[in-house]
Amino acid sequence: MKTNIHAAIACNFDANILSAALPLFEQEKIEAIEWSFDALFKVKEIPGWFDELLLAFSKEQRLIGHGVFFSLFSGKWLPEQIAWLQHLQELCKQFQFDHITEHFGFMTGTDFHTGAPLGIPYTATTLAIGRDRLARIQEVCKCPVGLENLAFSYSLEEVKQHGHFLQELLNPVNGFIILDLHNLYCQLHNFNIPFEELIYLYPLELVREIHISGGSWESSAIFPEKQIRRDTHDDSVPEEVFELLEKALPLCPQLKYVVLEQLGIGLKPIESRDQFQKDFLKMESVITSFEKESIVKEFNSFLPGNPLPTGIPIEDEILYAQQLLLSDILENASNYNEALQRIQSSSLKQSAWNIESWQPDMLETAIRIAQKWKKGW
Repeated sequence: MKTNIHAAIACNFDANILSAALPLFEQEKIEAIEWSFDALFKVKEIPGWFDELLLAFSKEQRLIGHGVFFSLFSGKWLPEQIAWLQHLQELCKQFQFDHITEHFGFMTGTDFHTGAPLGIPYTATTLAIGRDRLARIQEVCKCPVGLENLAFSYSLEEVKQHGHFLQELLNPVNGFIILDLHNLYCQLHNFNIPFEELIYLYPLELVREIHISGGSWESSAIFPEKQIRRDTHDDSVPEEVFELLEKALPLCPQLKYVVLEQLGIGLKPIESRDQFQKDFLKMESVITSFEKESIVKEFNSFLPGNPLPTGIPIEDEILYAQQLLLSDILENASNYNEALQRIQSSSLKQSAWNIESWQPDMLETAIRIAQKWKKGW
């Protein structure tokens, strides 16, 4: 039985992704594509056939945009954010996006296209900044706007607060959530929290899109017996994530898209491309076997009732200085002990960042994430 949930892929201008997806396109299996529209900064010229692919899905209202580099919670309003919005505005003249999404967090890294998105303190200040930036995105794109849940957190307390904070952020724009199930899988494993406890901490009535993907395991030097789950997007989808998909579908009455993600770097071997196609077909099977019409729901357009005013951008110099400081520590510390000592002797101590509750293995992971991505994606 066909449902109203569309099976999609994250489709960017990448030879490995496109080669892996080609048989699925030829079989007309892919019902929508998610395009990371701000990830083309290294590409000098986009071929016409890729534009035609985007336009074909755009005309069917099956093109969704996914941002990577806006750095939603930067404490300072940056020229790069202005340029990002101008770029999105031009794209919205060319393509009709069914919705636009961004990552939660702020980007580490001094250059706008380097660094990794990491979490922020959940305060009235960060809430105001996030709402301000979301309103600006919605003002430009004139379509539903959403945020993706984070894979990384510093503490269990932060994990438990994340869903409520997302809801508070999205309320003014009537926005929605991408529930990334591999990100959720990372949290379940890294913080040893049951699915049934964590999932209901999210406002599931706001989930319009689900992501599934793979990742990797990493040993902790601090706790050698512990394996850290990382959202690296460079491997096939684990069976556990498919099980999460089966559990999540009945809980998300506004769901419209399920998107398979994998980075092109993980799709170089022919075997990986074959597995990508198998993962997509399995995802499609899970979706089509789900009797979505059995759910009684009230349709949510995920559009604000009235235009949102956007005056002078909200900024916080203290927050921005702390973000720069933390980024510098994470990206340049030679080891965990150095990073911990620098953090504990900085303005981050006894602050809203609540560094005193950070788990050692999560700080260690943050260092690895920041140092992996500081040279660019």
